[in-house]
Formats: sequence, C-alpha cells, structure tokens
Amino acid sequence: MDEAHWTPLFRTFLAKQEDGDPAHDLQHIERVVLNTRRLAQAENLGLEVLLPAAWLHDCLHVPKDSPLRSKASVLAADHATSFLRKHHYPSEHFSAIHHAIEAHSFSAKITPRSLEAKVLQDADRIDALGAIGLSRCLMLGGHMGSSLMSPHDPFCESRTPDDANFCVDHFFNKLLTLESTMQTVAGRALAKERTDYLRQFLAQLKKETRLDSSTKQA
Repeated sequence: MDEAHWTPLFRTFLAKQEDGDPAHDLQHIERVVLNTRRLAQAENLGLEVLLPAAWLHDCLHVPKDSPLRSKASVLAADHATSFLRKHHYPSEHFSAIHHAIEAHSFSAKITPRSLEAKVLQDADRIDALGAIGLSRCLMLGGHMGSSLMSPHDPFCESRTPDDANFCVDHFFNKLLTLESTMQTVAGRALAKERTDYLRQFLAQLKKETRLDSSTKQA
C-alpha cells in the first residue's frame, strides 16, 4: 500500500463529509489509525486492509440519538467501499475492509470474523478509554445537553444507567464493559491500563461529591 498516495486522499475525503459530533472528529480517526498500527504490528498483520478501514471507519456520520445509529457502521462501510472503488483501490480487499468497518461498532453488535476486524474493533474501543475516553465522554455529553451526573444515585448503585441524560452513567452503561470485549492480547493490555484510570477517576469523583454532600448537611 502506497501510504504517501492514499493518506492525503483519505484526509481530503473525510474533510468533505458532514461534520460529526466532537468526539468523532479527525483527531479521533488519527488516534484510531495510530492504535491500529500498534495492534497490527503486535499481531504481525499487513496494512492493506487495516489502514483504509481505520481511516474510513467513521466516514459517514449518524447522530448518537438517531434511530439509524445501530446501522451507522454498515452505512460507513458501504460509503467507504464506494470511495475506494471510485479511486481504484485493489478490489480484492473490499470485502475484508467492509467487514472490519461494519464490525468495529459497539452498537452494531456484529461479531468480528477476521483478525483485521478484531484489531480495528480494539483500536476504536481503546480510544473510548483512559484520559482520552474520559475527555470524549464528557465532551460528547455536553454537546448533547446531558448533565454530568444524576442528583439521585449518581453512580448507578441501585438504578439502571441512563446515559442519554447523564454523562457519568455512560461509564456504567458502556465504558467499563469494553475491557472484557477486547479481541487481541495487546488490546487487552491497553484496555486494562486505561480502564483502571477510569475507575480511579470515578473513585475520586465519588469521594469529592460525597464530601461535598456531607459538608452541605453539616
């Protein structure tokens, strides 16, 4: 794969797409590309499938609150394949690229069947963890008008998480579950490190909010 040729084409194509939410911008895509490279190296994989899939995995924006959200990755895979066909990318990779993109999504619930799809899924989910994942979660929640946390049972100790309305609920509804879904050895190691960071954040947040509550009562 001639990266010097294809990378500018990917960037130009992405710049022409409809703006997504702030957590799924070009910087997110660049980090997923970086994660993909790292995991591919650990798995001794080539990049003919993985680099196009990583660059184009979010090439079609579907809002988080859209009824089509669960189909977003399939629509992105279709859009990506159409772009690659137009620019004469080797067609023998289309099926593998399409599957890697469609299977990366958490909401699509498509089981990755290839090692390339497993790598891309891990690479994308790793970006939802750690300091980056924490920042993206809060940024997206603010963008969508969510409150930081519920005033009653903010850490979902006795209620079902409602991440449509509370940012912190997203940790319990999704982020803390991602570690157990990792498909590669390197992905699991990175996910553990970054999930530990999220747990530390929640512990500190709980400490601060409960201290604040006890101070008010005093």
